[in-house]
Amino acid sequence: MERRDLLSATILAVLLAASSATATAAKTATSLRHEPRRAVSASASAAVSSSSCDVYRGTWAADESYPLYDAASCPFVRKEFDCRRNGRPDTAYLKYRWQPSPPCSLPRFDGRRLLRTWRGKTVAFVGDSLVANQYESLLCMLHAAAPGARTNASWASGSITVRFEDYGVTLVYYLSHYLVDLAGDKAGRTVLKIDAVDEGRKWLAADVLVFGSWRWWARKSWDYIQDGNTVVPDMDRTQAFTKGLQAWARWVDANLLRTTTKVFFQGYSPSHLNGQEWGAPPGKTCSGETQPVSGAAAYYHGQPNLQDAIVRRVLAGMSKPVQLLDITFMSQLRKDGHTAKYSGGSGSPGTDCTHWCVAGVPDTWNTLFYYSVLTAGNSLRS
Repeated sequence: MERRDLLSATILAVLLAASSATATAAKTATSLRHEPRRAVSASASAAVSSSSCDVYRGTWAADESYPLYDAASCPFVRKEFDCRRNGRPDTAYLKYRWQPSPPCSLPRFDGRRLLRTWRGKTVAFVGDSLVANQYESLLCMLHAAAPGARTNASWASGSITVRFEDYGVTLVYYLSHYLVDLAGDKAGRTVLKIDAVDEGRKWLAADVLVFGSWRWWARKSWDYIQDGNTVVPDMDRTQAFTKGLQAWARWVDANLLRTTTKVFFQGYSPSHLNGQEWGAPPGKTCSGETQPVSGAAAYYHGQPNLQDAIVRRVLAGMSKPVQLLDITFMSQLRKDGHTAKYSGGSGSPGTDCTHWCVAGVPDTWNTLFYYSVLTAGNSLRS
């Protein structure tokens, strides 16, 4: 589809540049330890605390019935995420299902049921290219579940809109690297307004919102940062991320507390640039990996993930219930799932160990999202 390639040129050329900051981000953000999930908010954690199940803890099980769709038949996946289209020869990475630890289980994704649940509603994904990874995966999953459904797609600067006409369901992606405003001043300089979320006005029409941010905080894409009346050229990136996320949380509480809008936050999506994290020799990356990490024990060491801890702390202090999609641990095990050299880049291809193949790991993120939408966090028993 020509328009998806046009989208790549207008949006993803910027988004995929985030990969260049991965090595820097890894120093402060990547951890191999999976901490027990803590309460996200009083309302969001109530259902979780009432059950002994944690569907985010488990293992990857081979399943020949996967993948849930053929990316070649999906008109919504962009070239950069379509590994098979870009020549990836192996297929084992497509054939894994997430199996929560007993006695928990997950329902198989039912796209028609989800479309019926969302009938007449708008679902918006807001964030960086990893949020776009999940968004396009979900579009493919829904399209495969209802292949005869009429769809309309439109692209604008910084957004994508797809409508499933027969269900009246609209799914939108809004590009927002920081979830706070990045704007130009009168002198033509770029300012990161770390305490402002004016761009959030366009998010208010959504009935379901999925947010995510972190990767771009590791790179400097601004000339200066403005925090109230204070202007500085830069600041510690962890501090900046915390301030920005706190501003986003205030915006959510101020604008969505008294609404029925359901709010989710995409957990930290790990990169696989350092093979020593999973017991490989120094210098090994995700390149050439075709199997998940064989033993989870490799990931129970190191310092807690800073980004994850900040997100949990901020969400726990919010008045509006926000459910964390805690994808970190399951994704850490999938060193085989990245686009790697199959991202379709022009010229000499690099190794992208940040983004994920579609079909692939983001489909499982969406199965857990589906589970969360239908059960409001109640774990399902085998």
